[in-house]
Order: sequence, then structure tokens, then C-alpha cells
Amino acid sequence: MSDFYEILGVDKNATKDEIKSAFRKKARQYHPDVNKAPDATEKFKELGKAYETLMDDNKRATYDRYGEDGLKDAGFNTSGPFDGGFGDLNDIFESFFGGFGGFGGFGGNATNPNSPQNGADLRLNLQIEFEEAVFGVKKEVKISHLETCDECNGTGASKGSKPETCPTCGGTGRVQQVTNTPLGSFRQITTCPKCNGTGKVNVNPCKKCGGDGRLEVERKLTINIPAGVNNGSRIGLANEGNCGKNGGRTGDLIVVIYVKEHKEFKRDGFDIYSTVEVSFPQAALGDTIEVDTLDGKKELVIPAGVENDKILTLKGAGVPNLGNTSRRGNHNFVVKIKTPQNLSQDEKNLYKKLFEINRNKKPSSKFIDKMKNVLHN
Repeated sequence: MSDFYEILGVDKNATKDEIKSAFRKKARQYHPDVNKAPDATEKFKELGKAYETLMDDNKRATYDRYGEDGLKDAGFNTSGPFDGGFGDLNDIFESFFGGFGGFGGFGGNATNPNSPQNGADLRLNLQIEFEEAVFGVKKEVKISHLETCDECNGTGASKGSKPETCPTCGGTGRVQQVTNTPLGSFRQITTCPKCNGTGKVNVNPCKKCGGDGRLEVERKLTINIPAGVNNGSRIGLANEGNCGKNGGRTGDLIVVIYVKEHKEFKRDGFDIYSTVEVSFPQAALGDTIEVDTLDGKKELVIPAGVENDKILTLKGAGVPNLGNTSRRGNHNFVVKIKTPQNLSQDEKNLYKKLFEINRNKKPSSKFIDKMKNVLHN
């Protein structure tokens, strides 16, 4: 996966102004109208994707925590602004920086920083035991998420004060400057660095949250994991993500389940597979034996004449169906016929007699090979 900070050439603590400045510089370097290298187009697309992600507070927070895969898991659109093509450099700069047309908080359809902003969803990876996934379990976990500051009720201002009009932008949330470059003069209209586009500043910021209006809080949660979950199963906990701003809704917590392997059982959907060893006499004459299952010891009937690798099934002894625990998969046993070792003389005599009897019946070559192996031990 690409590192968006490396693509833009900024560090992970870069401000939005530094990101914008880096984008302008890189855009001039890699725009296909200027750069004729074979990989210029692809690099320009990556540049746009990196810029769009890091200029969006929610996307950036998710990316910093979980990377590009985390953006997909959180439901963000991960296609870049140039995936469908792009115009010339002047059009791009005018669109992004010259009149609030474009992406990353600058477009005519961009989110007003004073309007409700939803909180980001969070992801928690949780590893559980094989049996816990089969039968369900309750797990207590600790998470850290953003909550509305109880000192200032999310305003960011200390008690007895309130936000005032930003002196830098005069309350518009935007500032303008003209930059002269080799490509011409460009009029930049950007988010005000003083108020971050809100048009308001806290002269006396809340001491508890530092003026952000939100605090990182650690909480204990009990997660009910239903019977039948498997690797990659997801459980959503509403309103346990980061809180929103300006009345926006709180995000969710997405719990991703990872199941430890079992030393004996293998799972395939709702079915369980394991092996069972039987002796030559048991395979030939049949038997009823005890086997290990998810529910403890159970009896398994070995039919007479069973062959090696034959699958015998205990119906309803598998994994409960997720959402309908009254229905369960099966437990399938793969038969392995065990060749006896360290035979006594009496046992060898019996096998020799059996060998002689079966020689006249023209048994399969596999049977003869097994018998020879037995008699030579």
C-alpha cells in the first residue's frame, strides 16, 4: 500500500496548509501535460487520492489508525478525484484553490465546518478461541474513543466565554492570496488557518479539551459474540465510535473477529472435520468407538469393511448456524486405518493365516502391501 504522507512529501503532523502547499508543488511536477514520464499519470492519480484523504479530518483519522484498508472497511470511497480523468493544470488549481470548487473541503458542495459532522467509525480486532466462536461468548474489552467534552459541552470555549468572530478571515472562514509561479498567477482561496473554516475562534479555550470540544476517553465494553461466528465476522456496536461535531451523530465500533485454530478440529463453513484411527480388525469387522466432538465424547459407528479415507458423519454435531442456532452443521470423521506395530508372535501367526486365506481371494495390491508391512514388523 502507498503511504499518502510520503506521496505528498510531508510528515504525519503536517497541517492542512502544509498539505495544500505540497500538493500544489507535486501537481506541477507530475501533471501529464508537464511530465512526460510513463508513470506520471499514475503518480498524479495517487497524488490526488492522498490529498483528498488527508484534507478530510474523518478520513485522515481513519487512515492514520488503520491505513488504506481501514478506509475501505469504514465505508469511505477510496477512488481518487482523478480516476475518471483530469483537465489541465490551470483548471485543476482553479477548481481546488480558486473559488471553493473541488474536493477536500474546498468545493461548492463541501461540508460547511459549522454544519453537523458525523464522528468516525472505529475498528477493533478481537481474537477468540475456537470453541468460543462455535458456541458464542461475552467478552469485556477496553476501547479509546472521542467523546464530547463534558466541561464545555463541545463548544471548545471555557465556562463564561463563547467563540468570537475570527479576526483573520472576518468570519468568512476563508482567506485569499495571489501566488506568482512560472505557470502564471494563481488566486488561492483556502480555509482560514486561524479558525479552520468555522469563522469563529475561542479566545479562552476550554482547559480540559484544549478547545477541540472532544476528549479521548477509555471505556470498558461487553461484547456479545453470537454462536457460529467465523474468521472475519463483523459485529457492529452503534454509537461506540468517535463522537461527531456540531451535533453530528456518533460513529460506530466495528469488531472484527479472528478465531484461533483448534489442535484437532478443522472448520469448513458450519461443518467440522477431524480424523479417527481404527485398527485392521475394526475396519474389517466394524465397531462402535468413542470420538471427541464439540459436545464432548460421542459414539461413532465404524461399519464393517470401511476403507481408508472414508468419511463418517455425525449429523448435527457441527457448528450452530449463525442467526439460527437450532440448526447445526455436521461433524465429519476421516477414517485412517492404523497399521499395527510391535506384534506378538501369536498376533503374527494370526495375520499370516489371514494373509494366506486372502492370497487365494486375489485381494487388492494395497491390501497385500499392508499385510507384508505388518508381517515384517
